[in-house]
Amino acid sequence: MIYNNFKGKSISALGFGTMRLPTVDGDNAKIDQAKVNEMFDYAIAHGVNYFDTAWGYHSGMSEISVGEALKRHGRDEFYLATKFPGYDVSNMGKAPEIFARQLEKCQVEYFDFYLVHNVCEANIEYYLDPKYKTVEYLLEEKKNGRIKHLGFSTHATFENFKRFLDMYGEVMEFCQIQLNYLDYEFQDAKAKIEYLRELNIPVWVMEPVRGGRLANLSESELNDLHKIRNDESAPALAFRFVQSIPEVTVTLSGMSNFEQVKENIETYKESKPFNADEMQKILSLGKKMTECVPCTSCRYCTEYCPQGLDIPKLIALYNEQVFSGGGFIVSMSLGSLPEDKRPSACIGCGACQAVCPQNIRIPEIFSDFVERRKK
Repeated sequence: MIYNNFKGKSISALGFGTMRLPTVDGDNAKIDQAKVNEMFDYAIAHGVNYFDTAWGYHSGMSEISVGEALKRHGRDEFYLATKFPGYDVSNMGKAPEIFARQLEKCQVEYFDFYLVHNVCEANIEYYLDPKYKTVEYLLEEKKNGRIKHLGFSTHATFENFKRFLDMYGEVMEFCQIQLNYLDYEFQDAKAKIEYLRELNIPVWVMEPVRGGRLANLSESELNDLHKIRNDESAPALAFRFVQSIPEVTVTLSGMSNFEQVKENIETYKESKPFNADEMQKILSLGKKMTECVPCTSCRYCTEYCPQGLDIPKLIALYNEQVFSGGGFIVSMSLGSLPEDKRPSACIGCGACQAVCPQNIRIPEIFSDFVERRKK
């Protein structure tokens, strides 16, 4: 197992994510505890010492399952991370009771790592609003020793990511971002990494295989990948990309079965980062896979839109919708916009299209976007 140093702690480069644990009869709230125990036992025996859970995973049952699995091991055998569930803004102001319940669910007296969960457009104003005192409370728990290290996770735009760091960057010890060879540019992970480097904040990685998408490539995509490097599987090469980013300390993998645990541990026996030529090629593959509408964000269109729509932002969300079929990123981002700033507000006047250097048929794109969201 590869290990990285974090403030004197030797942490496994592969972290065990628990958002996709094995279930019974396909019921997300019914976790197969026997299988989880087996997976955790094997992981610990083979060097994994970082386990990540959260309040909302598996309909609230992940923390309980993780607690049951880990209590069978010595407290010095693992580092445990969980998160404050600010993705649901109704939880704002409830940090003390939620934190106390999390300790009970996980059957521990402290958390090694604790995250402000999913800083994004839907909750950024709540996280920054001093009346809720979320971060302030967590810092008190850090003083009390019940949180050893405090960080945050984010799917936010760079603008809101930076707003959070402008307020709390001095107290954030690590940041968890979505990073893979698609999202390095597609979700602008590159800019976030560069800014975190300036602040000397280490990077934690989520979605290294994009929810399994990079483990299930089409035949043509797989052929393109193996032209870059052909000695490993698609999932392993996705991990090799992340290993090529020096700022990364921990990479989380949401492992769903025993075979995934074994395969990932095998991959993390050694680091095999891409060289410069391989990096350029795999990033080109990622761009090819995600390039639906070729918007360059020149913003000529926004100057002429009578509705005041942020057209480049909406096109980026459209590309995500087409590529992934939607998912929470699109729902979260659209949900944070007022009704009159969503794709459905487009009146089809064509003023934007008339000045678009790429000749993008923007009104048609937005009409299609609305229809895709109905499905």
